[in-house]
Amino acid sequence: MVTITEFQKIGVGVMGFGLFFLLFGVLLYFDSVLLAFGNILFLTGLVFIIGLSRTAQFFFQRQKFRGSFFFLGGVALVLCRWPIIGMLVESYGFVLLFRSFFPMALGLVLSFVNIPYLSAGLLKALRDLASKSYSAKSSGNDEADEADDLVGAEFSMGRWWMPKVVPRKTKKHQDLSSYNLNSFGLRYGK
Repeated sequence: MVTITEFQKIGVGVMGFGLFFLLFGVLLYFDSVLLAFGNILFLTGLVFIIGLSRTAQFFFQRQKFRGSFFFLGGVALVLCRWPIIGMLVESYGFVLLFRSFFPMALGLVLSFVNIPYLSAGLLKALRDLASKSYSAKSSGNDEADEADDLVGAEFSMGRWWMPKVVPRKTKKHQDLSSYNLNSFGLRYGK
């Protein structure tokens, strides 16, 4: 069982407040103060959850340099009171940084919400997208590349996140003319 430290619990709370302030800042027509406060709280919560060294390793990997540049540049633009441009740049950087996590997260959400044909189609599209993004990667000897390759193997081989679609069994039509209906519309007798 994974133990959660007190710093990680605090980090989840701080990150939650950061996301709240980011959402509230967007809803109030890109209020720069709320967005800046949300960005600072989000990054602080991330540091509390995974630690300072792991956060630095995550943001400053060679293959994630472009995403980190856009994300942290967007945060800097929001802090310089250019909220709309900053949030656009930050959103682009967020997508570049966390695109490998999107198929897993969406697959988990879709496994909770079981809409048979819709979730099966979306998960098939996600599986294809994940296999394309992992096959297009350049190989290296970094530990992060090895971890990403393991995640890619999970998608292409395991499919543990794909819900099973069970076809509905059709009922045979019964002759209902011989039944009597009570006042509630329920059948009785023959």
